[in-house]
Amino acid sequence: MFDLVHDMRARIVQSTAFSTDHIVGAILFEQTMDRLIGGQPAADYLWQNRGVVPFLKVDKGLAAKAGGMSLMKPIDGLDALLQRAVEANIFGTKMRSLIESASKSGIEAVVAQQFEVAKKILEHGLVPIIEPEINIAIADKAAAEDLLLQTITRHLEAVPADQKIMLKLTLPDTANHYAPLVAHDSVLRVVALSGGYDRKTATQRLAQNTGVIASFSRALTEGLSAQQNDSAFDAALGQAVLDIYHASVAG
Repeated sequence: MFDLVHDMRARIVQSTAFSTDHIVGAILFEQTMDRLIGGQPAADYLWQNRGVVPFLKVDKGLAAKAGGMSLMKPIDGLDALLQRAVEANIFGTKMRSLIESASKSGIEAVVAQQFEVAKKILEHGLVPIIEPEINIAIADKAAAEDLLLQTITRHLEAVPADQKIMLKLTLPDTANHYAPLVAHDSVLRVVALSGGYDRKTATQRLAQNTGVIASFSRALTEGLSAQQNDSAFDAALGQAVLDIYHASVAG
């Protein structure tokens, strides 16, 4: 099964639509990092052939939901994985938690865990993407966004002045809600996840948030199929890339 998944990922990054003209970075799974694309290690192919910066997903999935939150499972062997990432020419990492309630204590636990792991990642010279996703379907999403902004801002005070982190956040209900994070000296980039919104909705929301760019997966691959011929596949991917790119730079 993973061979088929890898084939699709390789097809996407080898497409003529996938290049530095409109794409800054790509997030790899561990097994993708360990495989070849176009006869080269995946991260090297991305950077050398496409001019796209490689990141690595390092979390091991979500723990059971508790208190309206799903923390990350323990990341066993993190130091060894990060060392492998450095050797594979990975630039940064990504790790996801899930917020399903506007709970102050729960959001504090999510953010604290993310920053604790991010500290270890920074020690290896990698740039961590912190992703405390908010479920788009919860009734108190706006309240959760307020708490998340406050909590992240407080934890950013502990980031050393010579280091940077990135943030991957759910598109907010209020445009430019995360503008203080976009402008923060310790934040290299704020990127948005599509989070279950279809591409049209996700791009519309993204365009309203100045300085935030897309980090879409589901919205990017919407409409792609392994059964498409190369012409149809490249055309569909190309349109998706352009739609998302234009929304990213709209602000």
